[in-house]
Amino acid sequence: MKRRNVLRAAALYVCTVWVLAQVITQLGPVFDTPLWVARWFLIAAIIGFPFWVVFAWLYELTPDGLKREHEVASGDSIRHLTGRQLDRAIIAVLAVAVVLLLTNTLARHAGNDLDADLPANRELSVAVLPLANGGGEGQQFFSDGLSESLIIALSQFDGLKVIGRNSSFQFRDTTEGSAVIGRKLGVAHLLEGSVQHAGDVVRVSVELIDAASGQTRWSQHYDRPYKDLFKLQDEITSAVAGALHATLLARDEAAIQSDRPPSGSIEAYTAYLQGLQRWHEEDFPSAAGFMAKAVQLDPGYAMAWAHLSGSWSTVAAFRNEPATVARAHMRTARIAADKALQLAPGLGAAHAARAYLHFYSFDDRAALAECRRAVRLAARDGTVLNGCGYVLGGIGKMAEALGLRERLFSIEPMYTVNYFQYATLLTATGRLDAAEKYLRMGEEMATAYPLDHLKLAVLRGDAQAALAIAGQAPPQDRTLYMTLATQIGPDRLAADQWLDDLLADKSWVEQGGSGDGSDHRYVLAQIYALRGDAGQALEWLERSVATNPSRAYFLLADPLLLRFRATPWFLAFCRERGLPAPSESEALSIDEIRAWLASG
Repeated sequence: MKRRNVLRAAALYVCTVWVLAQVITQLGPVFDTPLWVARWFLIAAIIGFPFWVVFAWLYELTPDGLKREHEVASGDSIRHLTGRQLDRAIIAVLAVAVVLLLTNTLARHAGNDLDADLPANRELSVAVLPLANGGGEGQQFFSDGLSESLIIALSQFDGLKVIGRNSSFQFRDTTEGSAVIGRKLGVAHLLEGSVQHAGDVVRVSVELIDAASGQTRWSQHYDRPYKDLFKLQDEITSAVAGALHATLLARDEAAIQSDRPPSGSIEAYTAYLQGLQRWHEEDFPSAAGFMAKAVQLDPGYAMAWAHLSGSWSTVAAFRNEPATVARAHMRTARIAADKALQLAPGLGAAHAARAYLHFYSFDDRAALAECRRAVRLAARDGTVLNGCGYVLGGIGKMAEALGLRERLFSIEPMYTVNYFQYATLLTATGRLDAAEKYLRMGEEMATAYPLDHLKLAVLRGDAQAALAIAGQAPPQDRTLYMTLATQIGPDRLAADQWLDDLLADKSWVEQGGSGDGSDHRYVLAQIYALRGDAGQALEWLERSVATNPSRAYFLLADPLLLRFRATPWFLAFCRERGLPAPSESEALSIDEIRAWLASG
């Protein structure tokens, strides 16, 4: 084999395949290339390798072209020449490989340098704890809004890690010490205090605390006219930034991400803060009402327009309203998003609002473009990262969705939703052990959903673990859990019986959903997918989407139903609803996950 240069040819093949794989991997995201392209390229390369070796054994590369081995004259000298040519080819390919490695390494370093969430110095990190409300129950929105405004303002400083609202507000009225809070949030400093809005006066007391020692680094008390609220916010922000020696971010195309009305209208800002409180409480119709009041008071208020759009599009997409009402809400949401972008083209929240509208309309390419733009502009906005994480996962861009949720962890380390959604993405990409880890981390902070663990056992094909989880299910969910668990076990009679029992409970089947967030008709589609019954899976999927259209948004991230990704009915189902082709999703089917696990 050495004499015939087979080993050299094999080395050239392996090096060339590696280089081409790196090119596909690195340039794929630029041209929006689906993940399956790289997967099938590697499969084809592996299949082609033995054919290449046989070819190298049978043929020689000579100055006169390819010749069969027995046709080569002066074999040794010709083979020596061929060997030298192959050596040069291998060196050239390896040189390209080195360039790719260096480029990739430099790109990673550049990305790290540009990552605004990772401060070079841990001392440049702060969490704004919710300011205590001294103005009575009706003023809670004001103290919370002022706290969030400080978070937004401080996030504009270079290299300063600022914890987001969802995590820092976990410590409202806490009795835990500063060192514990700092450790849980991963910051060196805490900003805390109180605020009181009484008549035309705002009283604010704030102090910057060293989390580890509990010592105060800076403190101040302010009494200001309410009409000077924005000046007061600027004073506090500048003082905190000065105490931390932080400097404002250098800006290129990105505008300052501000939640203030450009007219300076305190009335519009108050309405916005009231709407923001309802937004975080997920009372989106009420949030939309206050945002509408804010833009009525100040028609140039881009951030309020963006939240108005997001509020109505969320209601239209997920609240199962009559079709005519939902369409009216969507029209309002589109007008609001267009207005926000017209007023502030550099506002990340406005691009995110437009992305949601495209996503709900199944325009995946436009949704992807808007999300990428939103994240570039508002890389530290937890609401933008979370919303676009949902969008990218829904259209099958698992790698990017995982990246956004990993970035969100750095500014929202205690946002439980992110743990569960990250686990969902890991599950869809076959990383089941990691998914289980993040599920358990989320469950340490919030209510557990055993169905998620049951589905992990089902995907693994672990019938014993599935039955154990199902056996511990609440009484009202036990039939469902046992039906799922028995579908992967050896006892087919038991699997059929549990399914019959589930279908016999008409009230359960016709009821839309349960406390664990599951849609019953959709779960039945998954059960039939496990059984390999494509006809029944399609029937229940269509019934689910007919009554709850939002189920289709995340269909391409479902490993159970993706086992039908190549079947005509599934392709037609996706095409009729404007979904991307199932082959474009980076999520894996249950069969692909099990094959991956079996390969080690």
